[in-house]
Amino acid sequence: MIEFRNVYASYNPQIPILKNVSFTVNDGDFVAFVGTNGAGKSTTMRLMNGLLKPDQGEVLIDGTPTTELKTSEMARRVGYLFQNPDHQICCNTVREELMFGFKALGIHTAEAEERVDKIIAEFGFNPSDDPFLLNRGTRQLLALASIIVMELPVIILDEPTTGLDFRECIKVMEIVKRLHEQGTTVVMVCHDMEVVADYAKRVIAMTHGRLVADGETFEVLRDAVTLATADLIPPQATALSMGLVDAHPSLAATDLASANTIEALEEAFVSYVNALPGNAYEASSEQGQGE
Repeated sequence: MIEFRNVYASYNPQIPILKNVSFTVNDGDFVAFVGTNGAGKSTTMRLMNGLLKPDQGEVLIDGTPTTELKTSEMARRVGYLFQNPDHQICCNTVREELMFGFKALGIHTAEAEERVDKIIAEFGFNPSDDPFLLNRGTRQLLALASIIVMELPVIILDEPTTGLDFRECIKVMEIVKRLHEQGTTVVMVCHDMEVVADYAKRVIAMTHGRLVADGETFEVLRDAVTLATADLIPPQATALSMGLVDAHPSLAATDLASANTIEALEEAFVSYVNALPGNAYEASSEQGQGE
């Protein structure tokens, strides 16, 4: 469990970044932090893994303040994926990179070697490849794999899909989804609202170093006040659903008002039209098929 208690934080005491931030991430959560650049999201992530200490207040990991935890203790509890994999990768071969976390913690066991072998096979890596000669997407996968192999209870992802194409994005997020389903606590900063909508179970919205919303994903992404305050654009399907209801308030009582995926919108639209007097949609469909 991660707790923020009235946290203030900055890189320059004259320029505060976080201002009286409090929240709890429970074991097994999948939380996405959203907001514009400068909202304080990445600073919050660095406080979670001990890269930054609070100016005031407390950040606690399983009840212990991060100020009382050694770097090695934090490394055994929390994994951190940087936005740019080149800020994380530091070894000469893929295998060395995957072994780095174990060696840094003084773990030299057959189990560590086996876990690295398994990850190499699962991701299809060439263990002797130079990480810095891999393409951007593969370097991101390698950085993620170097965290996964440690089997940590918490992983923090700072913009995990930045710079990836659609296929690479889906691959990374499906791996993260699987980890969450296996019990890993996932905390993610993400600007891509489609990714947030598809994977996160909970959303915390920030602006100007403060929390403005914390709740179930679509509870937050459908809140007009939160969207305006945090300057957020909801996922396309959600935006379309909200727009339909704004334009036609009578739809507020239908499933169209709560649809958050294209599939749900299609189903709700067909149900709505079929329920109209005369069953106009169904009749026209049957007529088209007859012709």
